[in-house]
Amino acid sequence: MFIVVTYDIIDDKRRNKIAKRLKDYGVRVQKSVFECLLEEEKIKCMIEKATPLLKEEDSFRIYCLCESCRKKIKSYGDERITDDPEVYIV
Repeated sequence: MFIVVTYDIIDDKRRNKIAKRLKDYGVRVQKSVFECLLEEEKIKCMIEKATPLLKEEDSFRIYCLCESCRKKIKSYGDERITDDPEVYIV
């Protein structure tokens, strides 16, 4: 499943910890935005690792995009939309 994760965290230390944890699950496309290709179980795992760091004043959002919506994403500049990694079978 293609998801976009966004966050707005006031505290620098917590924000950096969240970013570090999200790097295990997706590609950072902006300072507080990650694109991820994950199965349901991995999404749950990501949420379990990230949400304990959040405080009431923080925002952490996950947007699930269907394949049709994903094809409509427009990106300008050098950024490419996160895609399935190439797999080689030998």
